[in-house]
Amino acid sequence: MPPSRHLSRRTFLAVAAAGAVTAIASPSHASPSQASGAQSGFHTVGRVKDAGDGTVQYTWPGIYFEGRFRGTGVGIVLADSDNDYDVQVDGATVATLVLPGQTTYWVDQLADAEHSVRLVKRTESTWAAGRFGGFVAAPGGEVLAPPAARSRQIEFIGDSYTAGYGNVSGTRDCSSNGGVNRNSDADLSFGALTAHGLDADYQINAFSGRGMVRNYGGGDPGTDFRTYYDRALLNVEGDVWSVPSSWRPQVVVIGLGINDFSTALGAGEKWSTQDELIADYESAYHGFLDKLRARYGAGSFLVVSATAVSGTTAFADTAQRIVADRNQRGDDRIGYWYYDDPSLDRLGCDWHPSVHDDRIISGLLDDYLATLPLDW
Repeated sequence: MPPSRHLSRRTFLAVAAAGAVTAIASPSHASPSQASGAQSGFHTVGRVKDAGDGTVQYTWPGIYFEGRFRGTGVGIVLADSDNDYDVQVDGATVATLVLPGQTTYWVDQLADAEHSVRLVKRTESTWAAGRFGGFVAAPGGEVLAPPAARSRQIEFIGDSYTAGYGNVSGTRDCSSNGGVNRNSDADLSFGALTAHGLDADYQINAFSGRGMVRNYGGGDPGTDFRTYYDRALLNVEGDVWSVPSSWRPQVVVIGLGINDFSTALGAGEKWSTQDELIADYESAYHGFLDKLRARYGAGSFLVVSATAVSGTTAFADTAQRIVADRNQRGDDRIGYWYYDDPSLDRLGCDWHPSVHDDRIISGLLDDYLATLPLDW
C-alpha cells in the first residue's frame, strides 16, 4: 500500500495478495441517513432505487459508484451486512470491505489534492438490498462534481459465469476458504474486464443458478431469470426498475442456458424430454430478445453467447439457431458468440471460471466485439 495512504478506524483482517486490505469497517460518525445530498456526488449506471433517506438501494452484482473529491481523505457511507466491496482511490484498490454493516469507511492521509474514488460491489445479494449513502470529504476538503458518464455502454445478462461466482477462490471446494461470497469478485468477471478495457459504463445483471426457462437442477420451478430481469431490487416481488433515457447500451451480451441444459431433467419437471425443453427455451429466448429490442431500439447489438456444457451441445446449437433465425428475419444487429478455450482451468468455486479464466474469456469477447459494426 502506498505510504501516503492510510486506512483508519478499521478492524484489519488480512493483507490481500494484490496489496489491498481486507477489512471489516467499524461504525463511524455518520450513518447513511446523515449523508445529506450524497446522491448528487456520485456516478453510477447500476440499477439503484432511491430509498428516500439520502441513500440508494441495490441488489445486482458489480454495481459501482464513482466520485471525485478534493482533500486528504474520503468517507464511504454504507449500510450493508450482506455484501463485500472493493474501494479504489485514484485507480488503485486500497481495501476490500467484508460485510461492512452500517458505517462510514474512511480512507485518509492522502495528498491534499484532487482524487477519484470508486466503490464496487463484488458479490451477489439476491435476497437482501445494500444501501449506499454517498461519499463525504474529510474536514477541509470537498466532494466535487461526479465524473461524466462514459459514451460507451454495455449490459451483461447471465448467470453465475457472468456474475464472477467464486472466481478468486483458486480451488473448486470453497467450503474451507470462506465460501462463495468471500471468493467472488464481479469486478474481475469477464464482462467487467472487457468494459474496463473499452472504458465503457456497464451493468452486470446476473443471477446465479437461473436459466432462461429452467434453473440449475430444476430448482425453484415456476421461476427463471426472466422472473427477475425487470427488477431493480431482486428481493422485492413485482419491483420494476425504471429504465432511464440515459441507459441505452450499444451492446447487450446475453449468457443464459448453462443452467437450462447442464443437468438432466428430473421426475416431475414440466418437460418430459430434452426436445420439449429446447422448444420452450427457444420460444422464451425469442421473446426475451423481443423485449430487449423494444427496450433499447434497433441500434443496440445483441450478442447471444454460449459455451460448452456437461458434454451436450444443446445449449450452443440452440443459441446458434436462434441467432440464425433472427438474422433471416432481417435483424442484422444480433450475433452468436461461442467461447471456450483449452487453457480454462475452472478453478473457481464449484468448477466455475477462475480469474485466470475470466481474463481469457474477456480476451475472446474483446476479439469478437472488434468484428462487430459498433458505432461508438
